[in-house]
Amino acid sequence: MSTAPQPQNSTAVGLVFLERVMYTTLTTAPCCVFLFINGTMLYTLRSKPVFRETCRYVLLYNLLFADTLQLVVSQLLYILSIGRVFMSYPLCGIFFMIANLANEMSPLVLVVMSLERCVAVCYPLRHAAIVTIRNTAVAVMLVWAICLLNVLIRVILLLEFPFEELESLQMKTFCNTVAMFLTPLYYDYDRSYTYFLFISAALAISSTYVVVILAAKSASTDKASALKARNTLLMHLLQLCLSISSTIHNPLLIGISKLVILSVLLRLQNVFYVLLIMLPRCLSALIYGLRDQTIRPALIYNLCCRMKLSAVSFKLKVSP
Repeated sequence: MSTAPQPQNSTAVGLVFLERVMYTTLTTAPCCVFLFINGTMLYTLRSKPVFRETCRYVLLYNLLFADTLQLVVSQLLYILSIGRVFMSYPLCGIFFMIANLANEMSPLVLVVMSLERCVAVCYPLRHAAIVTIRNTAVAVMLVWAICLLNVLIRVILLLEFPFEELESLQMKTFCNTVAMFLTPLYYDYDRSYTYFLFISAALAISSTYVVVILAAKSASTDKASALKARNTLLMHLLQLCLSISSTIHNPLLIGISKLVILSVLLRLQNVFYVLLIMLPRCLSALIYGLRDQTIRPALIYNLCCRMKLSAVSFKLKVSP
């Protein structure tokens, strides 16, 4: 890594440093809160057998893991960009591929979760036989395999770029999605795959929603279960829309950069980063954790346990 040259004027250096510290604080503070919530949720989903042995909680764990990984990588790259730290192409490529892996896992896991709810409503008597831990593990491994295959294809396409013709592998810009569009073929693949992935996921989730609605009108279907499944599928569609929001972050900044000056663009970049990348990655934990009656008590206990222990410890110390 290398650091970009800084302004020579001491006053300018001070103002730039203060601005960077402010931006870093405004994003890192909520990121730490979100990571704490996500981490607590991940711990909760592994803390009891009922969570480890229930298929929908296993799928939820993988969804939260992908969102948390994406949040960690995005925040790290953001801090490096604020600090004007330039990477080498190989290092940036590693971060970029991890971010792609995590980002593209979310819609696939949401599809599997939607299919699980659809089976629960349409085939309630066969649900336990179809949706087993073994079948869920196979579905999760298939999702990982698809995402890893996509990463492998991206790496092969990037290797077609003539890096040997460069004077140095050191990048002259910050590590981001746009900086890694090194060849037209890679750009076309990225755009085509992203469109195909999210359109397919939207169609799959929408189809399961329609099937559940039709099943709810059947006299043989449990109305309460069908209504709960319908609301769950609507939530999955909302989460898919939130996942899509991260894909429009860079195109949106590119479009706005042609309309505003650099200082305004940098401020808007911070706002878009929090709203389009950071916030969606934390909503899954809050939505599921507060909505699910099984998870809610355990999540609240784990979130508040340390504070309660600290309060008890303080009382013991001050008591005579």
